[in-house]
Amino acid sequence: MNNPLIYSTNNRSGNPETQRWQDMDAAHHLHPFSDAAALNAHGSRVITKGDGVYLYDSEGNKIFDAMSGLWCVNIGYGRKELAEAAYNQILELPFYNTFFKTTHPPVAELSELVTKVAPTGFNHIFYTNSGSEGNDTVIRMVRHYWASLGQPKKKVIISRTNAYHGSTIGGASLSGMDYMHEQGDLPIPGIAHIEQPYWYANGGDLSPEEYGIKAARELEKKILDVGVENVAAFIGEPVQGAGGIIIPPTTYWPEIQRICGHYGILLIADEVICGFGRTGEWFGSDYYGIKPHLMTIAKGLSSGYMPIGGVLVHDSIAEVLMQAGDFNHGFTYSGHPVACAVAAANIRILQKERIIEKMRAEVMPYAHQRWHDAFDDHPLVDDVRSLGYFFAITLVEDKASRKRFANGDALALQCRDVCFKNNLIMRATHDSMIAAPPLVMTRKHVDEFVDLARRCVDEFQHQLVHR
Repeated sequence: MNNPLIYSTNNRSGNPETQRWQDMDAAHHLHPFSDAAALNAHGSRVITKGDGVYLYDSEGNKIFDAMSGLWCVNIGYGRKELAEAAYNQILELPFYNTFFKTTHPPVAELSELVTKVAPTGFNHIFYTNSGSEGNDTVIRMVRHYWASLGQPKKKVIISRTNAYHGSTIGGASLSGMDYMHEQGDLPIPGIAHIEQPYWYANGGDLSPEEYGIKAARELEKKILDVGVENVAAFIGEPVQGAGGIIIPPTTYWPEIQRICGHYGILLIADEVICGFGRTGEWFGSDYYGIKPHLMTIAKGLSSGYMPIGGVLVHDSIAEVLMQAGDFNHGFTYSGHPVACAVAAANIRILQKERIIEKMRAEVMPYAHQRWHDAFDDHPLVDDVRSLGYFFAITLVEDKASRKRFANGDALALQCRDVCFKNNLIMRATHDSMIAAPPLVMTRKHVDEFVDLARRCVDEFQHQLVHR
């Protein structure tokens, strides 16, 4: 998540408002995951409008948003139905809490909607404002669950290196990113990490299928090392998103499921990015056949139109929690009525327009083929990968030997800036370029996206050769 998208103020075409907004922003706004001095020296790009898969900046540039904002604007920008849902709810009931024996219609109706599209057995939801808060909730919920069963020693949650589970103290601890742990004395106690299932980097001479088993069995080793009596749960993203779109081998999740079942630990699926259609199914757990006990959700829940997240709780866990007295945890805005009304409208649009089903049947196969046709033979690229509306490539020094650049992180950032200059938003993660466009992308949009991505990588390669 680090390293801001830098937009050079030298590219301005003359809108006087641009400079005014940039100056106010630099003077008063501290950006997330950003080097403030570097960002302010160049000036933030001022985004003023969104429509479908496009953004527009204050200079009138039309930008293809191949990251759906931050993996979240699944139904695209500019849906009036969501604006109307927010407006009507604000007039009716702009806020009330769900503490103190109260509820309200939007939270009740959204809860039923979400549980109907969730995997079988998920009939309860605890609301938060973000995925980070959702994963902090998971830590407390899992430990409260085991304590309620008379096993308070079961506290350790096992995650993976390079995983991303948020940036709060708990979420950042679950995340497996060293640069986050370096700030704030993280991770907190009771969090352990194992190898990520990244065959291209770690598989060596093993086939992807062989490596998937090997990577999954790192969990078993860690459970035995920590002690079964101390391990509460394993958490993983079905596809690691912010870590670089790491798509696990097909053998990985079945073996993780077997290990969790064998040792009687809880399995948590972080569906913040994968949920609500990103994989071509409603949830990544559906795609991989995972049977989790808890699922963290956010982002696509409202398509980013309002801040809302939550934890879906399987009946087997909810039954214990509901008999255990007060769960002393929550947020002022848990189940905020306006956020719930917007999220419900979002889910109804996904259902009514069959967006996920159409994407999976009509556009997704074409998008995957176009992506691979564009990059499989590119001399600067290897490990071309796609799943659902996830797309990624790795910048490499030598394809034949899978040799990666020693300065791959820096090169990817430079490639990202070439994309941004050409009005394409992709992200650089380590030495990979990644994309996750809105689910409403059509075949015409696919052609535009892939052609533009290829031109940007070609332009970056030209810069490398002629330095």
